[in-house]
Amino acid sequence: MGKRNGFIALTADVKNTLEIMAGLGCMGFECSQQSLKTIAGWGKTKRLKADRSIMPPRYPAEKAETLENILADIGECKRCKLCKSRSRVVFGQGDAKARLMFVGEGPGAEEDRAGEPFVGDAGQLLTKIISAMKLSRDQVYICNIVKCRPPGNRIPEEDEIRACMPFLKCQIAAIRPEFICALGAVAAQAILKTDTTISKLRGRFHNYKGIKVMPTFHPAYLLRNPDRKREVWEDVQKIMKEYGV
Repeated sequence: MGKRNGFIALTADVKNTLEIMAGLGCMGFECSQQSLKTIAGWGKTKRLKADRSIMPPRYPAEKAETLENILADIGECKRCKLCKSRSRVVFGQGDAKARLMFVGEGPGAEEDRAGEPFVGDAGQLLTKIISAMKLSRDQVYICNIVKCRPPGNRIPEEDEIRACMPFLKCQIAAIRPEFICALGAVAAQAILKTDTTISKLRGRFHNYKGIKVMPTFHPAYLLRNPDRKREVWEDVQKIMKEYGV
């Protein structure tokens, strides 16, 4: 009976925690040592409330982890199949307290080799865009929806995005930006939880937990379609106006 009662208690604790996490809009949780320690204790008390240490923080109400802690939690991530083909995790780069955050789709070949986001041809164009905004890369924060390169630079798949989104949410909560520039459809749709096309999303601010989100075309798209640069410039000008530069 003792083992049976323990199993019932464990099941109840797991169910209770997952229900609360779902209610908070969490899509998953990371498996850090702290998380595993917490899980090991489930079922050993009468009733556990959801442990917020394993949840991606809600912006801005909950205390956020530091970027260093989030990177440590990712570790040598094997949470999705992208781990099989990547060279390294590409976490993010820039000012940890940036007012403006750029979020792209995923690392490419150059980023996979360097371990830094947006360092290839698209990254050079992004640097020019940032400079045109009278800012520098070290004044903003740059990262991607997924932290590992999809094979052949394909679009990240739904399960890969789902596995990585908790870490992006933690990055946003740690940085607390005023603005997010979502680069391309994948980034905009994942952050805003929509399937609306980037052409319809761009050009106006959207809201993510009190943060102003401006979707625009990805720099890689601009390399293939330079005639759309004017629209991106219109979008970043709106950010500049709100930013005060």
